[in-house]
Amino acid sequence: MGPDIEQFKLTLKRGKAQYVPIAELGIHPIIKEKFLGRPIQSLKDDVDFWHKAGYDYIKLQPVADFNPGKLFLQDSENITVNDDGSVSRNWATEGKGVITSFEDFEKYRFPEKADFDYSTFEKVRQYLPEGMGVIGQYGDIFTMVWELMGFEEFSYALYDNPELVEALFNKIGNLVLTMFEYFAESDSVDVMWYSDDIAYVSGLMLSPAILRQYFFPWLKKIGDLAKSANKPLIYHTDGILFEVMEDIINCGVDALHPIEPQAMAISEVKQRYGDRLCLIGHVDVDLLSRGTPGQIREQVRKNIEDAAYNGGYCVGSGNSIPEYVKFENYIAMLEAAREFGR
Repeated sequence: MGPDIEQFKLTLKRGKAQYVPIAELGIHPIIKEKFLGRPIQSLKDDVDFWHKAGYDYIKLQPVADFNPGKLFLQDSENITVNDDGSVSRNWATEGKGVITSFEDFEKYRFPEKADFDYSTFEKVRQYLPEGMGVIGQYGDIFTMVWELMGFEEFSYALYDNPELVEALFNKIGNLVLTMFEYFAESDSVDVMWYSDDIAYVSGLMLSPAILRQYFFPWLKKIGDLAKSANKPLIYHTDGILFEVMEDIINCGVDALHPIEPQAMAISEVKQRYGDRLCLIGHVDVDLLSRGTPGQIREQVRKNIEDAAYNGGYCVGSGNSIPEYVKFENYIAMLEAAREFGR
């Protein structure tokens, strides 16, 4: 079967499609290139990967630089592939970051909305096979705020300097919001995807009250844009989310990713929220990295049994596909989705 973005959108709206789609937020270029058998050197190469792997879409981001000092604010900047093929990782600032006062805030060089490059969105349609769609994705309003401040400094500032916290949320939030305004208006974009981690396996990163004060109003603005454009909205966050699941739904989120296996059982999430949320993911990255193809196959089968019986589920990992995932396990997940999802 070829790609069918309408079947994917139907699933995101909790309908029962002709098959169970597959979905990922991110797939490392090393995995893509191994699958495709050639380097990913162009937009067409990337389209070819998503198509041949069986996805109904290609996921695109605007080109944006929130981080001129290379402070490792985005996931893509946390990983560097060295010349010898080894991988280096960097860690977010836990203590004191680069913005801890209004003086720092005024000195920091933020981008302007005119700096964002959407050229791939304008070019992609010429390369798409019939039936294939586009997801416009960005995120990290909350994450960029706390990483700019450092998590400890950010935590203190919630009480000692809330005006600075609010100023940072407003600055970054309004910039990211312009991206979703573009997604909402663009004829090239079929689905919108916002990503921003707010929880650990053990609990929320902040109290529900703080999230409701600073974070959820921005997610609601994005949800309102998606609703006005009649485009499904996916939200990605790791962790256990039961305390704020109603908040997520009330923001206009249609689909939740990735239902982290160590944090929440997909059967419970489906039972409690499956009539209001499509669920995506739940194949543990650790299992993909250290398990066997047979274990992957069984996990996919069980996820489909637990969450796809009336639609509203997409097969995928419990986070993303990093370069250390066993390639044969990634293939096993794709094959099992095709086998059990028909």
